[in-house]
Amino acid sequence: MFRNQYDNDVTVCSPQGRIHQIEYAMEAVKQGSATVGLKSKTHAVLVALKRAQSELAAHQKKILRVDNHIGISVAGLTADARLLCNFMRQECLDSRFIPTQRYGRRPYGVGLLIAGYDDMGPHIFQTCPSANYFDCRAMSIGARSQSARTYLERHVSEFMECNLNELVKH
Repeated sequence: MFRNQYDNDVTVCSPQGRIHQIEYAMEAVKQGSATVGLKSKTHAVLVALKRAQSELAAHQKKILRVDNHIGISVAGLTADARLLCNFMRQECLDSRFIPTQRYGRRPYGVGLLIAGYDDMGPHIFQTCPSANYFDCRAMSIGARSQSARTYLERHVSEFMECNLNELVKH
């Protein structure tokens, strides 16, 4: 891989306005195994595919519990996901977002689908290494997730009226 003077830190932009470290983190999400999240009026569901494990591989969880009403599914670097999950547990989702940059740090190479429930009902959020986040009715991220995303787009109108068992069957 070619490295240049703009490739060292998350606070350095190339002349084209690109931040290479964020692009690398976004690529890690694309390479991670697929995960899907969808919601109805009453439920939110997360599903994740595990890669075939070798005998030497350690157990990797793809769906993590943050709180009694919040869970996340992971596409990308699972070690980064565990760090973010622990942070979310500590903050307990204070419902505020503070973007920061720190010199010498890299962006987390993980995308998360976050399922939660509050007074407004169930929610599915997608987060990106670029600090963007999106409220979704249904979403799929990770490697080979496009076919799942196409299915979700075709059937998204059906999800709102589904019960828990019907959501899982989709």
